[in-house]
Amino acid sequence: MNLVKYLIALLFVLPMMGQELKSEKEKTLWNNFTYDIGNIFGGVGYSYSRPFHWKGNDWANFGYLAGGTLLLFTVDDELNDWKNGFQEDIPDFVMDYGHEYGSPENNYMLTGGVYLAGLFTKNEKLRRTGVLLISSATAGGFLQQVSKRIIGRARPKSGENSDVYDPFHLNRVYNYDSFPSGHAMLAFSNAYAIAKQFKSPWVKIGLYTVGSIPGLVRVMDDFHWVSDVAFSTVLSIFIVESIDKYLDSKYDEKYNSQNPKNVSWNLSFGPNTMGVSLHF
Repeated sequence: MNLVKYLIALLFVLPMMGQELKSEKEKTLWNNFTYDIGNIFGGVGYSYSRPFHWKGNDWANFGYLAGGTLLLFTVDDELNDWKNGFQEDIPDFVMDYGHEYGSPENNYMLTGGVYLAGLFTKNEKLRRTGVLLISSATAGGFLQQVSKRIIGRARPKSGENSDVYDPFHLNRVYNYDSFPSGHAMLAFSNAYAIAKQFKSPWVKIGLYTVGSIPGLVRVMDDFHWVSDVAFSTVLSIFIVESIDKYLDSKYDEKYNSQNPKNVSWNLSFGPNTMGVSLHF
């Protein structure tokens, strides 16, 4: 009878021990790392596939973005002449920050650092933020590199007008690779993704402001037209939001799940209005 009791006890204990061992295995550094790498590539693929699943509001927002960009195209030369009037008033440290922060090598140093901090501290929320940062930068970075070669828009510093193009090159043609702005896209993607960590709208707005500086600096230093930066900034929001939605199904940690609509973005476009509105 005692033997039967022991066997029955083992039937209950062994599955529990197996579950504990499996749980420990799932929490190892290597398993977390490989899982996150898979989600990085999955997030990039998910963001690229979204246009095939867009519905009414999604197409409307894309239409606003396209229409607003085309409208800015018509005044890019005037805006470029206007900003030359106070270009020298921008402090050197702001200009240096704008050029350095948005560069790909510095971008991946930041995003990689955030991810590794989350990985080694076993902080899932920080890991997820790192995955979001890396996948957003990868998706946006590849997209803008391909677009530059296809579109071939002249940079302001080339001396050409904003409507001059040298398109369809396999290799990058410098001074004809203005649209879109990689610096603006990478910098604002980072700011927008990191801002998701915080509930305070003022912290978010502060991060958005800092993330906007590289794009504005690139305009001030004749690397981009205003429309390049505006389009890239809004597109980076689309990319981050789509990848973050994908990651919702991959991680238990959610951003500000108690109040997810604390801050919302809307595109507006009409006869007397154009831009991105922020509600909080």
